[in-house]
Amino acid sequence: MPMPMPTPTPTPTEHLAYLKPGHTATILTMDASPGLYHRLLALGFRHGRQVKMLRRSWWSGPVHVRVGTTEVMLRRHDAQRIGIAPLGHASAYGAGE
Repeated sequence: MPMPMPTPTPTPTEHLAYLKPGHTATILTMDASPGLYHRLLALGFRHGRQVKMLRRSWWSGPVHVRVGTTEVMLRRHDAQRIGIAPLGHASAYGAGE
């Protein structure tokens, strides 16, 4: 008797650094050093808040995002520490551009 295939468990975090420009996501995690974590909190980054990707620079340059009414440029390395769940777009998450 064949064993049923297990259903894949969705990964809870995709990283902010790879969200496509113009797309929105919900912040799930912030795995950052204490200094960066507190700085992100001061800028409005919190679990459950929505973040919109405005622009991504080429290669491994910074990303430009909006959280609430605050626009922030983040190093891509720091943006990779922010786990997200993309909203409303089937292809909101991608490595191109």
